[in-house]
Amino acid sequence: MDISPDKQNIDRVFSNTAYYIDFYQRDYRWTDEPVLRLLDDIFFKFKEQYARSEDLDPSPETITAHYPWYYLNTYVTNVVGGWTYIVDGQQRLTTLSLILVKLRHLAKHYGSELQGWIETKVGGQQGFERHFWMNHIGHKEAQKALFEGKPLEEVPIDSGITAENMVANYRTISAFLDKELKDKRCFETFVFYFLYRLVLINLGVEQTDVSMVFEVINDRGVRLRPYEILKGKLLGQIDKIELDKDHYNELWEERANAINAFKEDEMDAFFRFFLKAKFANSRKEGQRFDGDYHREMFSASMDEKLGLLHNPAKVKAFLKGEFDYYSNLFIKLREHYGKDQNDFRGLLYNELLDLDAPFHLVLSACVPDDPEEDEKIAVISKQIDRFYTLLQLQNAYDSNEFASALFEISAKIRGKTVDVIRPAFDEVLANTIASRRDVQEAEPLSYSAFRQTGRLSLNIRFVRYFFARIDEFLATETKVGVRHPMRDLVTKRGQVTGFHVEHILARNEENLAHFDNDEERFEQQRNRLGGILLLKGKDNISSNNEVYSQKLKSYANTLLWNETLREDSYKSKLDMKALKERHNLDLAPLSQFGPDELEARHRLLFDIVSIIWG
Repeated sequence: MDISPDKQNIDRVFSNTAYYIDFYQRDYRWTDEPVLRLLDDIFFKFKEQYARSEDLDPSPETITAHYPWYYLNTYVTNVVGGWTYIVDGQQRLTTLSLILVKLRHLAKHYGSELQGWIETKVGGQQGFERHFWMNHIGHKEAQKALFEGKPLEEVPIDSGITAENMVANYRTISAFLDKELKDKRCFETFVFYFLYRLVLINLGVEQTDVSMVFEVINDRGVRLRPYEILKGKLLGQIDKIELDKDHYNELWEERANAINAFKEDEMDAFFRFFLKAKFANSRKEGQRFDGDYHREMFSASMDEKLGLLHNPAKVKAFLKGEFDYYSNLFIKLREHYGKDQNDFRGLLYNELLDLDAPFHLVLSACVPDDPEEDEKIAVISKQIDRFYTLLQLQNAYDSNEFASALFEISAKIRGKTVDVIRPAFDEVLANTIASRRDVQEAEPLSYSAFRQTGRLSLNIRFVRYFFARIDEFLATETKVGVRHPMRDLVTKRGQVTGFHVEHILARNEENLAHFDNDEERFEQQRNRLGGILLLKGKDNISSNNEVYSQKLKSYANTLLWNETLREDSYKSKLDMKALKERHNLDLAPLSQFGPDELEARHRLLFDIVSIIWG
């Protein structure tokens, strides 16, 4: 490796070198905080010495004799094909170039002869075209408008965040310099100080060392995310001519922007899901990707599988192959995740349950250009819902065991056809339930395990979700619309518009008598799923501690499951009759509600569970 340090003042930094923004660098993202910090640093020493030398004429000799030099930081460049690329430091250099633009306007304001000199520090002239030393090619119109002194509200910023931040930070710089440089003498003295005494160190590195140097000394203004460092380590291996010709950087940026649009830094989530899906057979193996996965990808063990270390051919194949396909697949999953629609409805269920498992398991099952892609998404998302729900309903759910089970399923379905998916889930589900019950074998669903399930053993969000699915089932089977969107049933909790758990058996003497006035038995039984339902806020409050015959009246025009308790839900309802016959369901109105009715209601729920999740 060869690094060439070069101490330069700003006069040399911005003299005859056009700097291009390398693909390693992000957009110009400095906000006013780092800009003001830089200005404060610059002016601290200047103001201290100017107070002692205010009577001296501004000149290079005065500045050299009386003002100490001040170190601003390091920037890293890489020269390829005669072009100088900024590998690290563009945030600071862009800000310094904006300061020069403001100094140019102040020179004009004060009628200073330094104006022409300052203009050469901003950029040069080629024919009719002005070029800027800080060469933000995609944002040249914004740079040009700032240089020409157009009103800031007229500076075009539609080219992106870099232009937006240039304008915002120029406004900050302009206000600061207007306040500090109040007369011509102070201004001209500062110009000499700024150009001659402010020093940066340029580190010139060879192309083969760029990614390593970039990772170690990336811009300290905002710490880089792992995916940003990974970009440098991958694209840094590709010859710049090929990089431009085959649009590798454009591919990466397009996918990063699309993925991060869902959530800040979601690109890191994509890579973690991808690596776990493809290279982890257990939760322990997957945990190595939770931290600096961009380092793990280049470890000896991973290089045997990925082959991306010092291998430009493999990098190019990876970017155009696996990265291209799986990043698109991830975007597709994110677009449908949580949407209330029939396509990939399982992804709505997953999101309502706060399960991110489909991003792991779909990426595991699919192969590039998978002809079964849509079918796998549909099957896997519904199997995740089934797997999670049946564990919950049989008191067999443990968060750590569930997380481990997902890796076991992932290993079984990785790259396999869609017909393998359901059996893989069934096998792991049965084994998980058997392990929780400490038996050799277990069924995926049994009434003995379901019998005592209720409010006391389930979290409230899942209870809401459960009854939302029951209502969706009844609405579909009886060909009527759902009364409320599923998301409202699961998530709304307000006193008026929210949905709350209602005990069918209120706490009163009549109901206690049904259970021989045994408080413990009464509490346990009335909290079973067969003894509770969902009511909208004010309905729940109004029914309060009424006897069952009064409560029954308040269930009219609520959720469909609630209404199945009422006689009028069955009168002249052919679709309800067809539902009962089609699935052999013991759906019937209940004029009274005690232990036997509660048991029948709970058993009816089990039968419906067997249809939905069986």
